[in-house]
Amino acid sequence: MSGYTIPGMNERDADKVADLLQKQLSTYNDLHLTLKHVHWNVVGPNFIGVHEMIDPQVALVRAYADEAAERIAALGRSPLGTPGAILKDRTWDDYSVERDTAQAHLAALDLVYSGVIEDTRKCIDMLEDLDLVSQDMLIGHTGELEKFQWFIRAHLENSGGELANRGARTEKGAARSAKKK
Repeated sequence: MSGYTIPGMNERDADKVADLLQKQLSTYNDLHLTLKHVHWNVVGPNFIGVHEMIDPQVALVRAYADEAAERIAALGRSPLGTPGAILKDRTWDDYSVERDTAQAHLAALDLVYSGVIEDTRKCIDMLEDLDLVSQDMLIGHTGELEKFQWFIRAHLENSGGELANRGARTEKGAARSAKKK
């Protein structure tokens, strides 16, 4: 701790906000690494479209990590961007799909995005009475994450509106179900 924080915010609230943002930072770092993993391991007829669709999202999520880290620093705290921090903050399993088809990876990524978005929305709720500036930052991030999940789901959706990974609870299960359809 540096001995200062945002003007108008007390130290206790700054600590709470920094802790919430640290979890977001770890989530974003994990997500951009997962997206890069998919980018390198996607195969099949839709390879190039998915391969090229992923990179702008990697850049966007890396920028979100940077914003979260810089906000933590502005609060007078030290952002942790190490692999150890990701593992310490992680409440989810490591991405489980390796080399596979575009549909398989997109089905698994849909579940990843659902988890990230759900956790981020919880964080947004917790920031309501603590820090509206940090809350606003995460609201903006969430809108873009939700839009990208829509891009993913457009690849998984049939003409009747059903997702190929419907009912799947694991990434590998989602990948398997998407390959069957």
